[in-house]
Amino acid sequence: MRRIVAGSLYAAAVVVLAAMAAWPIYRSSAFLVLVVVASVLGAGVAALVTFVPALRRGGGWACAGLLAATLLVVGVPLAVPGRMTDPAAFVQGLGELGAGLVVGWKDLLTVELPVGSYRNLLVPALVVFLIGTAVLLLLAWRSDAVASLAVPVGIAMTGFGLLFGRTEVSAPVVLGPLTLSAPVETAVGLGSLTAGVLWLSWRARDARVAALRTAARSSGVRVRRAPAGSGADLRRSGIGVGMVAAAAVIALAVPTAAASLPRDVLRESTGPRLEISRAVSPLAAYRAMFTDAAHDQLLFSATGQDVPERIRLAVLDSYDGAVFRTGAGRDASSFVRVASARPAGAGERVDADIVVGVLDGIWMPSAGALTAVRFEGTRAAALADGFYVDDELGAAVQTTGWQAGDAYRLEATVAPTEALAAATAPGGTGGAGGDGGIDDTVAAPASLRTWMQAHVGGTGGAALAGLVALLRERGYLSHALTDAQTAWMADAGVDTFVPSAAGHSLARIDQLFTALLDREKDPRAETSGNFVAAPGDDEQFSVAVALMARELGFPARIVVGTRTASTDAGVSVCRDGSCRGADLSAWVEVRSDRGEWIPVDATPQHVQPPSREVTAQPDPTIGTEVRPDSVDEAPPPKPAQEDAAATTERPAEVDLSWLWTTLRVAGVVLAVAAVLVGPFLLVILAKSLRRRSRRGADDPSERIAGGWDEYLDAAADAGRRAPAAATRVEIAQAWDAPGARRLADGADAAVFAAEPATADEAAEFWRIVDAERQAFAGTRWQRVRAAVSLRSFVPGGLRTRPPATESPSDTERGSRARDDAARRTA
Repeated sequence: MRRIVAGSLYAAAVVVLAAMAAWPIYRSSAFLVLVVVASVLGAGVAALVTFVPALRRGGGWACAGLLAATLLVVGVPLAVPGRMTDPAAFVQGLGELGAGLVVGWKDLLTVELPVGSYRNLLVPALVVFLIGTAVLLLLAWRSDAVASLAVPVGIAMTGFGLLFGRTEVSAPVVLGPLTLSAPVETAVGLGSLTAGVLWLSWRARDARVAALRTAARSSGVRVRRAPAGSGADLRRSGIGVGMVAAAAVIALAVPTAAASLPRDVLRESTGPRLEISRAVSPLAAYRAMFTDAAHDQLLFSATGQDVPERIRLAVLDSYDGAVFRTGAGRDASSFVRVASARPAGAGERVDADIVVGVLDGIWMPSAGALTAVRFEGTRAAALADGFYVDDELGAAVQTTGWQAGDAYRLEATVAPTEALAAATAPGGTGGAGGDGGIDDTVAAPASLRTWMQAHVGGTGGAALAGLVALLRERGYLSHALTDAQTAWMADAGVDTFVPSAAGHSLARIDQLFTALLDREKDPRAETSGNFVAAPGDDEQFSVAVALMARELGFPARIVVGTRTASTDAGVSVCRDGSCRGADLSAWVEVRSDRGEWIPVDATPQHVQPPSREVTAQPDPTIGTEVRPDSVDEAPPPKPAQEDAAATTERPAEVDLSWLWTTLRVAGVVLAVAAVLVGPFLLVILAKSLRRRSRRGADDPSERIAGGWDEYLDAAADAGRRAPAAATRVEIAQAWDAPGARRLADGADAAVFAAEPATADEAAEFWRIVDAERQAFAGTRWQRVRAAVSLRSFVPGGLRTRPPATESPSDTERGSRARDDAARRTA
């Protein structure tokens, strides 16, 4: 009964800790109901299998059958509560229950937290708290060494919430001068470790006491309890407290040392990361939409009462100097699935029906801050499974792939933004990732900087707005290198074809601004008033604007999408909500110091073409110096004094920033090493202290008895099993080791002889023990494995150790012990 009560208390502590760890995933009352009911039902199944003889004989099959039946009965009410409306919905819920057992774990990693009771995402929690509780109790109630496997099961239950949870940790708690990082995660981990250690310690002590009582009843030898506070008790208590304290220090130190590092959980490895990395940058494929075959193709249509002015396809937030793409400098797993409709934010309401045409790729038409998306048609379920959204980018992807006719209802809000001219730059270069997009190692072309310095006026948003307006005015719209594809010209109203190369690398941007600078140097440009000299399209000009914004301290990113309405006559819009290939555009978004992303159009004008007049430059003339033969060249006189100005060099300031980085990295590495290697070192230290305590006992007889215990522990760690309920001589005969019989006879004589053993006999006994310990493990790997083995700490399962007060079971061994004692006395 004591074992059952202790195991139940340990299981209750694990359930509470596991619920705390998983709460950030669900944050709903349905989850709390599931935890209570599933844990009680799991405990009931474990009790039936343990205490009902018929079920106990069935073993694991009976337990599996009961758990399966329980899961089938309570699965829908607990894990799919939305399907309890009518019988038809209940049957559908059974199907979702089965699907959740297989794919619910993956779905849980791809849906935005908290998931609540969305669809069947409570099924993984039901498995953890129903099956986990039953297995944990069945193991904890066992009387053999297999019961210790309950600790890994408990750690797995608490690990569910930590591994499947959020990517950020809980807010730190400040207690005076002490700051506790990740307090919830630390409390869960430390509580799980403490509960497991306390339970194992109690089981070891209880098994030891039970073994001594059994030996006393069978031998008739009275077991004397050591007085409270004896040296052995203090040593055991000290070792236990030391191990728990060391683990607690490590558990508290690691979160603090790693506070500045990103948290890696399973959620980090999911999402459309692979699909985004494989997708071609929409900006690189931008010009393909303006061929004669593609420019009239319907990409999608957007209809409704509240259609947004700008429909976003792709948001590109990373530039490496060659290609603008999504996620190369940030975390692509920020794309998550939406569990349910979200509250509408402040701003203009969007409510539109989107019908897909020939749209390719993974990008999904969206707008603003998403509130809800409802897919329609026969592919609604598949499209819902492949839908991901990133609120930071304001972009959505569809990994299932588009087919003509796919439709959905889009609800969102578009927050108002201030005018670019009134915006203030937050400062810096923007960096990489969602805050900026341009890698800090990418330097803008020198021609761009020269052009900006020549024309910039004012500061902040006003300066950027003036530069963008001038750039668009002196650029010229062109979507092709040759005039073989000219349908876009008639569609956009372009009269004069001027070739332009594709691409938006730094070299292409440098070519654009070099042409502008060369035109400004041409005298005829000022005379004619025509400074147009940079043909290109949104691909080049959006990147140019993004680079200029970075130079002025504005983080910038590029959006590829369409417009349904615009006050700018120089940009294309979707007519009647039908967005074709020719309507595709790219604009820039810059972030102000208020955190708003302000759209900036970059499409160049197409009214005034570049001038083809070139100012004739005269050939350079080289003058010829003629000197008469009679003139001798005299060297100039040397100055009277050639003192060089003394140079004063200041010693460079010592940069010690690397020292703190090195110490922090070293601290994290050492902390991780302590977590990984620390338990093994603690095991080796505990064995060393135990061996030292036995060898250093005051009484030689106790030293010999302790030496026999050390011999049995070494054999257990080496993988040797002792016969059940065997005497020392029987163990020696079973192992057939060279010194085993001598050790068995010596231990019996020391324990049961009338005369006490001498110090020399104890020293000789320990010499034999050391030799036998070395013989147990031959190879180096076997010695390492034995050194860190925990078999010698497990009571009564892997081996049977005769107690020190055990009486010999056969007459021969008793007479031999008495003869040895007589010889020693003589």
